[in-house]
Amino acid sequence: MAETRSGRKGSEPVVAPVRQQKRSDRIAARIRDLIVARGLKPGDRIPQDWLAEQELKASKGTVREAMKALETQGLIKSRTGPGGGAFVTALSGEQAMGLLGNLFLFNQPTISDIYTLRKLLEPELVAGLAGRLDESAYEKLQATIRLYEHEPETAEEEFAQRVAELDFHSVLASLSDNLILGFVLVFLHRLLRDLAVCRAIYSTPNPGLRETALSYQVRLIRHLKSGDGEAARALMREHMEEAESYMLDRAEVRRRHSADGPAR
Repeated sequence: MAETRSGRKGSEPVVAPVRQQKRSDRIAARIRDLIVARGLKPGDRIPQDWLAEQELKASKGTVREAMKALETQGLIKSRTGPGGGAFVTALSGEQAMGLLGNLFLFNQPTISDIYTLRKLLEPELVAGLAGRLDESAYEKLQATIRLYEHEPETAEEEFAQRVAELDFHSVLASLSDNLILGFVLVFLHRLLRDLAVCRAIYSTPNPGLRETALSYQVRLIRHLKSGDGEAARALMREHMEEAESYMLDRAEVRRRHSADGPAR
């Protein structure tokens, strides 16, 4: 049976068509463009003349609204008192993913949604990394593998090991020169960790799953070191297909168990 989407019926689409911008939004975009064009860095003060009402041809309230929007987006921070003003800040990847995660809080993706993208992107990721990583990169991957080389002794350790297996893929994504590809993949891994059904599956003992993951990852590292991008791509595609099948099967078992209710 196909997955169901909780909370989707009758709800607004997650991504809606862009509507006409408000005046404050256009001002915020202009200030953002100026920050980039003038080469301002985190910690730099935004020049007061950029915010002058006559310069922006907008009221003080509209400018204030634009600055509040930029602050909410994590692009500026206001300080009061002597030496105060508006200062450029850097939005971290973790902060950006937190904001994006909130977008899906009441409109959660399914396991299939996430794996549809993983099956497309992760094989291309590893194909592009083949033959291009240095020893420090391989050490990061090996350090992650060492977290689940041994049998887990508790349910908490079982969960931690499954998350570490996912972290292996996040480490791979972080090694990509394509910043957008890396960010999207790490975000997909975060979505999986945040889904309640996935957390429950990760906590369920399955020694064979750990061995399977280790086998895949050892073979993948071998392909990456040899520079065989095609072999790495094919192996990752196979791994993603099997992982999706396993997760969907486990999710269906849990759904049926929940529908049947506790035994009387």
